Amino acid sequence: MISNELPITQALLARAHSPASADRIYSEKIQHRAVFLRPTSPPPRVTAKQARRTRRERKLKDRNKALKPKPLSAKQRRKLGFYRILGSEMYTGGQGAAAKLSAADFHGAEVEVVRSACVGRVGIKGIVTKETRFVLDIITADNNAIKTVPKEGTIFRVEVPCAAIPTSGGQSQLKDLVFELLGDQLTVRPAERANRKFKQHFLRKM
Repeated sequence: MISNELPITQALLARAHSPASADRIYSEKIQHRAVFLRPTSPPPRVTAKQARRTRRERKLKDRNKALKPKPLSAKQRRKLGFYRILGSEMYTGGQGAAAKLSAADFHGAEVEVVRSACVGRVGIKGIVTKETRFVLDIITADNNAIKTVPKEGTIFRVEVPCAAIPTSGGQSQLKDLVFELLGDQLTVRPAERANRKFKQHFLRKM
């Protein structure tokens, strides 16, 4: 049993060494330990090579800072039309359009196959006559043939025409909205897809 009167360091030494060795180690290594003091050395002198290198790095940093474009002023932003954003688009962004496309029923829509695992299906364009969970039946305009295109490994393109907006100088026609849909993400029946909420995920294939 170690005495409570001993310091904790000496008590720990007494567990591993004999009493004589513990006293010797404690007196030499801990109690009377010599502390050597050395004056701090001055910082090394900067050589001419190091000074030239420092100047080159400073000039390069100043040059990169000068080439960085300055932020646009409020007048320039108004001139470029940064504030010409509809109020609804400012708050919804692209998520509203993505949600509508995810829940859309493509019966009667004009689609085009732009990418597919089978090269022979690329270029098929027509109107969707039937949509199931895994395939789309597309009737083409050239020979009125019905093509069955699987959704897996296929990317479809859908164009949404925009209505003309009346202005003071006449009607201004907006560009049509073009969407590319991943068939792998549409492997759900249209009736079930309309009531389902989709979350955004990162796709490694993209």
